[in-house]
Amino acid sequence: MKPKRSLTYYLKSLAGSIIAASLLIPSAWAVTATKELQDVIADHWQYTLREDPIIAGRVGVSDYNRELPRVTAEDRKRRIKAEKAFIVRLKAIDKSKLSASDRVNSELLSWVLASSIESKELLLDRIPLNTFSSFYTSALEANHGLAMRDTADYEDYIARIGQFGRYFDENIANMREGIRTGFVLPKIVVQGIAPTVRAQVYKDPSKSSLYKPFAEMPQTIAPDDQKRLREQGLAVIKQVAIPAFERVANFLEGDYLKAASKTLGAEQMPGGSDYYRHNIRYFVTLDLDPSEIHRTGLAEVKRIRAEMKALIKESGFKGSFTEFTQFLRTDPQFYAKTPEQLLKETAYISKRIDYVLPEFFNLLPRTPYGVVPVPSEIAPNYTTASYNPAAIGGTRGGAYWLNTHGLDQRPLYELPALTLHEAVPGHHLQNALSQELENVPDFRRNLYLSAYGEGWALYSERLGKEMGLYTTPYEHFGRLSYEMWRAARLVIDTGIHSQGWTRQQALNFLSNNTSLSPANVRAEVDRYISWPGQALSYKMGEIKIRQLRAQAEKELGDKFDLRAFHDALLSNGALPLSMLEEQMQHFIEEQKSA
Repeated sequence: MKPKRSLTYYLKSLAGSIIAASLLIPSAWAVTATKELQDVIADHWQYTLREDPIIAGRVGVSDYNRELPRVTAEDRKRRIKAEKAFIVRLKAIDKSKLSASDRVNSELLSWVLASSIESKELLLDRIPLNTFSSFYTSALEANHGLAMRDTADYEDYIARIGQFGRYFDENIANMREGIRTGFVLPKIVVQGIAPTVRAQVYKDPSKSSLYKPFAEMPQTIAPDDQKRLREQGLAVIKQVAIPAFERVANFLEGDYLKAASKTLGAEQMPGGSDYYRHNIRYFVTLDLDPSEIHRTGLAEVKRIRAEMKALIKESGFKGSFTEFTQFLRTDPQFYAKTPEQLLKETAYISKRIDYVLPEFFNLLPRTPYGVVPVPSEIAPNYTTASYNPAAIGGTRGGAYWLNTHGLDQRPLYELPALTLHEAVPGHHLQNALSQELENVPDFRRNLYLSAYGEGWALYSERLGKEMGLYTTPYEHFGRLSYEMWRAARLVIDTGIHSQGWTRQQALNFLSNNTSLSPANVRAEVDRYISWPGQALSYKMGEIKIRQLRAQAEKELGDKFDLRAFHDALLSNGALPLSMLEEQMQHFIEEQKSA
């Protein structure tokens, strides 16, 4: 016979069960919150791949390689609805139950979604091009570096080229809405862009860069299939792609040029103040007043100008600042005589940098990079250089694009700073490390935020001093000129887009404060006019990174390790500057207690 249990016994037993259950509940809540976040991130990533087939291909997902994005007004409305639904799901998650890394994931995805929704609500697709990038160059380069190994890959590529007409026409329709609402590019920009589009209208379709994959088909494809695919490729380029380029060229040279604005500034457009402020938030990743940025730029220009004057004096040059920059712009010793010479000199500098990288970084990327000339069809209106990341699972490394057009405008003394910026330890190192991150969601491996990426690349130019990469007074001046160039951007971009500056004012300011060649000065100013806010990201990002390093050096003293600082700065991939500052504060505290 079992002994009787008292009421006290049962109450104690019940209390014990409640306590035990309460200890388990927080853990269960944490699992639930983590799972909810993982589901949102996974659903958003699949949404991203579906909505942007070009991104999908570049991250190694071939499911959408037959397609190009859809950009009608209805598509925009659908995306706004979908992205707002993601925001609702994120807000419903109890962030206090998330790990530190998941809180970063949640905050970062929220930032990405909010910025995307705002851009769509402002109808920014009414201007889908600038002097640096465009919808048609995105389509033209969609398959660059992608692995094309078999018949199915080429059939997908042919189908994608078949989408050019639809995709281009949808973008033209958006630009026509821009005409109707007065949201258009300035005439000076359109006049520069139009010839680069007209250059894609080939009489012989095999001359188009779209045909290049057909000329270099792998031997694993049977000869009969190669013949068939080449014929189909030529046909679709001739019948779809080239007519699509011709329609865009006719539109730019005709209706769009007629409607293009005579004014230059973003704030002079309908809704322009909201447009420019959004672009500042997007590119700088901070909500700053244009006047504040303008003042920061003027202060930086003054500081760098003093350093330039001191360097001219140290060099032994007898003459003024203007005379020195004129000497740099015109003396033949500073210019390559052939594109090959320019490329070889750049490649040599690249390898000199590679050699000393381990002194400044513990972690280096596995992905290689190469020095590649800017495609001839876009080179005349293209900037000095750029970086194009490797496609995940593709057949090429990262591409440091160097403009070999107009050799008398490409000074050799600028190459060390340029290479540090575009290749290593600048864009290639940062971007490749981001792609190789482990234990993070896919969207973070492929996220590019301008203030972080361009700020790091500009910081890398300065780091070149510590790396011993500048070996002549002219190369040192080239670095200072590049830093001045980015500081001047703060003044010029805000001057044009919020303070009524003329194009000539901008040209004079950039020319008078840098040693940039006249062709580069014109190309750069027109780029700022066509792409409001983007030019601000370089200097504002670099200033923040320098501030973070100075703080770490001060607080850590003898414990400061430059390699550890760089690794920490790059360890999360791209972050808005406020989030980067928060992560680096954690690094400093961890180093103090180590």
